[in-house]
Amino acid sequence: MDRLSNTVRPYAWGSPTAIPELLGVTPTGEPQAELWMGAHPGAPSRVDRGRGETALSELIAADPERELGAEAVARFGPRLPFLFKVLAAGAPLSLQVHPDLTQAREGFAEEERRGVPLDAPHRNYKDANHKPELVCALTPFDGLCGFRDPLRTADLFAALEVDSLKPYVDLLHAHPEDAALREVLTAVLTADRAEMAHTVAEASAAVERLGGEYAPYAKLAHHYPGDPGVIAAMLLNHVRLQPGEAMFLGAGIPHAYLDGMGVELMANSDNVLRCGLTPKHVDVPELLRVTRFEAGDPAVLRPEGNGEEVYDTPIDEFRLSRLVLAPGSAPRQLPAVTPQILLCTAGAPVVRGESAEEVLGPGRSVFVPAGEKAELSGTGTVFRATVVV
Repeated sequence: MDRLSNTVRPYAWGSPTAIPELLGVTPTGEPQAELWMGAHPGAPSRVDRGRGETALSELIAADPERELGAEAVARFGPRLPFLFKVLAAGAPLSLQVHPDLTQAREGFAEEERRGVPLDAPHRNYKDANHKPELVCALTPFDGLCGFRDPLRTADLFAALEVDSLKPYVDLLHAHPEDAALREVLTAVLTADRAEMAHTVAEASAAVERLGGEYAPYAKLAHHYPGDPGVIAAMLLNHVRLQPGEAMFLGAGIPHAYLDGMGVELMANSDNVLRCGLTPKHVDVPELLRVTRFEAGDPAVLRPEGNGEEVYDTPIDEFRLSRLVLAPGSAPRQLPAVTPQILLCTAGAPVVRGESAEEVLGPGRSVFVPAGEKAELSGTGTVFRATVVV
């Protein structure tokens, strides 16, 4: 068992205070967006086994079966298949979708064939993996997830009384669901930028005036004036998660996080196709290729089970559960079959491995290799990230 030393990513949308408050450190005044836990090459956690700090990715690469277990290696390959994060949004993130596994493999191979550098700003595929993800709220958490019913969106657009939105209202009424959504998103993202900036300005004034269900989009307009993504975002459902609630984001589902702090667990990938709300590259044809144009209400997940509460998702690269340890409760034994990362978000629970013991605190985490028995005791809340084999 290893205590993890983790990297905080200072993306511009991050909260300056939320992650420092969790960790009990003094804020720097700069945005602190994501605390990464795992073995992603972009910012691997570090461990010390008596010879100084080493990247967890290097330890796993040196002996995958010892660290991950033979079953996980056989199923997912010789690397930790998930990336675990604490995410703290002080401003909206970019509107985005993630590819499925086939799309990621094809897209990565094509960009490799064309010799696009991995760090090129116009590169879409950083790796050949998909990126399903699960976000669980630690505070009230606002986001956008999936397409709203087109007829409902048509009503929302019409109520803004913006002349340049009327063609979109007509499209949303005139076509079947998937075709209507595709046509409107395509029209928004390919429109003349100057004309779209004017539309966004008029729509922004309207949503600011109307408030209510328009309030999340007014916030987007404030942060991204003139961005076509403001209109694109209005095609999506607004979701507010309460602490302990979660939502799963599968391939092709457009989404954005707006505000709040949560834990995020995803497949070990960095593949993102952006729709807007960002100064970064937007590849409209590729985005349209991977987006699923299906409307529906987003499902809010709540943990199930006694003792260890599990957030049920349809993929195997990761599994998230929560353990709430009340005063006087019996120690919890953790299965030893798979590799796991334990993250404390409240209290000071104790985790005991076969040869080590760690007192955790908020924001502190440990890696437990496959095959090592572990036990949790004391008081606090611990999120457990592992895999399904």
